[in-house]
Amino acid sequence: MSDKLNIPIMADLAAQGKEPEILFWVGCAGSFDARAQKVTMAFCKILQEAGVDYAILGKDESCTGDPARRAGNEFVFQMTALQNIETLKMYNVQKIVTTCPHCFNILKNEYPELGGNYDVVHHTQFIQKLIEEGKLKMKEGGAFEGKRITYHDSCYLGRANDVYEAPRAVLKQLDNDLVEMARHGKRGLCCGAGGAQMFKEDEPGDKRINTERTEEALATGADIIAANCPFCLTMMSDGVSAAEKEEQIMVYDLAELIVNNNSL
Repeated sequence: MSDKLNIPIMADLAAQGKEPEILFWVGCAGSFDARAQKVTMAFCKILQEAGVDYAILGKDESCTGDPARRAGNEFVFQMTALQNIETLKMYNVQKIVTTCPHCFNILKNEYPELGGNYDVVHHTQFIQKLIEEGKLKMKEGGAFEGKRITYHDSCYLGRANDVYEAPRAVLKQLDNDLVEMARHGKRGLCCGAGGAQMFKEDEPGDKRINTERTEEALATGADIIAANCPFCLTMMSDGVSAAEKEEQIMVYDLAELIVNNNSL
């Protein structure tokens, strides 16, 4: 992946005596999941288009430990987190941007208790800032002009961290018709993957949560469902497939929408 886009690696820069301004924390999904890898590539294209001084950890990056803590294995979480904190200290990392709200939340709010203090931002916030500063110029009359887009608030970006406006501000730059679901913002419904639910079997019930959430998205009449989280992306895509609407409804991360709109 890094060869195709020439993505800078922290260790390589350190060997040259360089320290990038931003660490892009890719996350497990963004590294290993084929669908989330597309989001990683899209965000790297945006960073390079905007001239951002950044790098990734590459093989030095490990899981944040978020799934372990959510599943109740505090020991594994602390061991993983402390290892990551040592790695970040070695590279003198100060500012982190990530495309995963789960990574965002735990790095921002839970690593400090173990001595890891960083300026952590989510990629939707970062993209909004790039646009506001004029470093990322949006193409007028792009691929999504006039399209109906509905936005799914992920739990860890929304209710956990009160980030609601940045993603919507970015979407409004696409000249589209933004339509909200019945439950959105602080009342947004989980996609069904949070709390380590992504990695366990379904519990008894009448309907999967992602089915319920996808039905709310489809009810808006939107052409596109926008997400900001690799887990939400998977759950909403699965919901669209279950409804046999994958030919009509597309599910994209905001970074992918920007890249497609600007033909990056």
